[in-house]
Amino acid sequence: MTAIQMNAEILRNMSIIAEDENLLKRAAKYLRKLVAEKDDPTLMTKEDFFAKIERARKQPGKQFANIEELDQYIKSL
Repeated sequence: MTAIQMNAEILRNMSIIAEDENLLKRAAKYLRKLVAEKDDPTLMTKEDFFAKIERARKQPGKQFANIEELDQYIKSL
């Protein structure tokens, strides 16, 4: 779908939403959420996510003899 086609579809849907106050409220709430996600620095692409997992898999893991050692390690972070 081209940008022009997407714009046309959005404008058609907005004309329907504009006639219903409940739909307007829902659309505004969703748009605020969408904008907030855009500014979220923790979001990453699917490729970045899986690359990060691969890097973590290649790192040596830590092992603990008991839960107290694990607890102490976590507290030291």
